[in-house]
Amino acid sequence: MTQEMTTANRLGTDPVGKLLIQFSLPAIIAMIANALYNVVDSIFVGRGVGSLALTAVTIAFPIMIMLMAFAMLIGIGATALISIRLGQRNHDEAEKILGNAVASIVVLGLVISVGTLAFLDPILIFLGATPDVFDYAKQFTSIILLGTVFQFVSFGINNIIRAEGNPMISMGTMIFSAVVNTMLNPIFIFVFHWGIRGSALATVCTQILVSAYIIYHFTLGRSTLKLRIKYLRMEWSVLMKIVAIGLSPFLLQMAASVTMFLFNNYLIVYGGEMAVAAMGVINRCAMMLLMPIFGINQGSQPIIGYNYGAKKYDRVKRALFDASIAATSICLIGFAVIQIFSRQIISLFNSNQELVSIGVHGIRIFLVMLPVIGVQIVITNYFQSVGKAGKAILLSLTRQVLFLIPLIILLPRYFGLDGIWMAGPIADAIASILAGVFLYNEFRHLDEKHELHLEKTKVAVD
Repeated sequence: MTQEMTTANRLGTDPVGKLLIQFSLPAIIAMIANALYNVVDSIFVGRGVGSLALTAVTIAFPIMIMLMAFAMLIGIGATALISIRLGQRNHDEAEKILGNAVASIVVLGLVISVGTLAFLDPILIFLGATPDVFDYAKQFTSIILLGTVFQFVSFGINNIIRAEGNPMISMGTMIFSAVVNTMLNPIFIFVFHWGIRGSALATVCTQILVSAYIIYHFTLGRSTLKLRIKYLRMEWSVLMKIVAIGLSPFLLQMAASVTMFLFNNYLIVYGGEMAVAAMGVINRCAMMLLMPIFGINQGSQPIIGYNYGAKKYDRVKRALFDASIAATSICLIGFAVIQIFSRQIISLFNSNQELVSIGVHGIRIFLVMLPVIGVQIVITNYFQSVGKAGKAILLSLTRQVLFLIPLIILLPRYFGLDGIWMAGPIADAIASILAGVFLYNEFRHLDEKHELHLEKTKVAVD
């Protein structure tokens, strides 16, 4: 047995708690670093270019969420499928999935980049870009779109490195990305005076470097899986399996893009451009707090997927339970920080007192249900990890589509700007109750499958 296969196999033998720490901690560090450079980007834009530029980035945010959605469609779908195949000892099939994922994500990136650039002006106007903000938004978004392929590879394919049993390498690529981007941003904005273009260029340059390393890792590096030319030919059957699992996070992100569009338009009406800028700050703070949860998800995903494929259901249940406890603990800490230090946090991005006042009030309301969000995210990730796309999609869409969008439309009519802030926590509360019901039923289901597997094993031994 090769060293690479031994690394993957320990997912089914080492203590679950130990594995969760080993796999999640690097992912958490990497995700925090990734979120931190997005926060730092916004600080540089807000301080170095101005509050209107910060509004422009927020207006363009639905496009960036949409790009991330397509990267997740292939990247997360392939990652979950590879984990299951490795658990089933099907190494060749795992490499075929890797090849199809890389080929499809490059083609998809090129198509989306060209298509969106062709209609960028009307898209930005539709998203709510006012005349004062339009030029900033176009400068920023057009450069981001030119780097779509590299964003897809750096974000989507990097997850597979963790799935094959190399969490430290995956962490290293994301930390490298954060460090380089944070270094380039002030140079491009303050030294070269490239304004908001400088922030976008810093992001794209970083993505190019990370993409180059990821391809190197799967070709010449010491990876468990290899990117082989024979598997770069896309197969419809393989792609459909990838898409089926990746559809849940894809739909979630697309719904988030629509939600962000609605937020921006209603914020313009009820609070003006400063309210939109404040939402941009709030979103980045929320992402900073949720990134550790996503890190836990990324760390638990290969553990859950591998053991589910190996029919070790007791280990699957333990991993799900431990991940839920860890996510809730982080959310409770984040909630306390937000409520106590909200003014200091908002003031980091811009000194405009109107923006600060709106942001402080908004963030305290918008994130009031943060303590219950962690479990919902972990449970949705579980169903993705074991290939139960239907349940994952249902949980993904309940908050964004069934609950949040109607609340954004309805509540401002009665509560004005406060109604927009209130929509988030109300949707979180309802969606978390539904996720709790799913979790309870799934634990019972895993117990039954575990008992059945033990009986079959005993019969086979006898």
